[in-house]
Amino acid sequence: MTLSPLGDSAIVVSLGDEVDEATLGKVRGLTDALREEGVPGIVDVVPAFAQVTVFYDPVRVSYDELGAALRARAENAAGWLKRESARTREIPVCYGGDFGPDIADVATRAGLSSAEVIALHTGGNYRVHAIGFAPGFAYLGGLAAKLHTPRRASPRTAVPAGTVGIGGAQTGVYPLATPGGWNLIGRTPLRLFDAHRAEAAWLQAGDRVVFRAISAEEFAAWK
Repeated sequence: MTLSPLGDSAIVVSLGDEVDEATLGKVRGLTDALREEGVPGIVDVVPAFAQVTVFYDPVRVSYDELGAALRARAENAAGWLKRESARTREIPVCYGGDFGPDIADVATRAGLSSAEVIALHTGGNYRVHAIGFAPGFAYLGGLAAKLHTPRRASPRTAVPAGTVGIGGAQTGVYPLATPGGWNLIGRTPLRLFDAHRAEAAWLQAGDRVVFRAISAEEFAAWK
């Protein structure tokens, strides 16, 4: 574990060099511990890939004091809250057509049919590695290697909310209408971000995600 300052009111805790299940467990464990124990001076805890960024009030706690507290929790194996009761979220997706205009490009690059792309994408067991880019946007690891596709050379100025995309080795869902450069393969009728909900972001770091294919008729009828 290494600590490094981020400005004058945050510490980046690096917990490994690889994005794997062991490191993700540590990230989730430290995040849960800090959020539940209410460490004095901490303002926010943001997990991401192999790091946890801890924002703090420098008037209430110094960098050295908080750093010592973080190291103590990391060195105490009992302090990791390794919870394999992580939620599994199912996301219904209507693939292809106007909902997924890039699915044919993904298929051609992989040497597959569009139906095979859908089968591979829905057959994966994904994990939310981080939330970023836009409110509620979850970066999902676990995409089949055959579907790894570089980002588009020219990003779109507007991607509809709920659109499912592939960018490099990751897949994800645009929770809001934003510009984007990922390859668009489908769309979900679910609302993944709502500022008025108690839990605004429907996906959180550590969640497991599965995709389920639905028809255009099911999409239209979704409530």
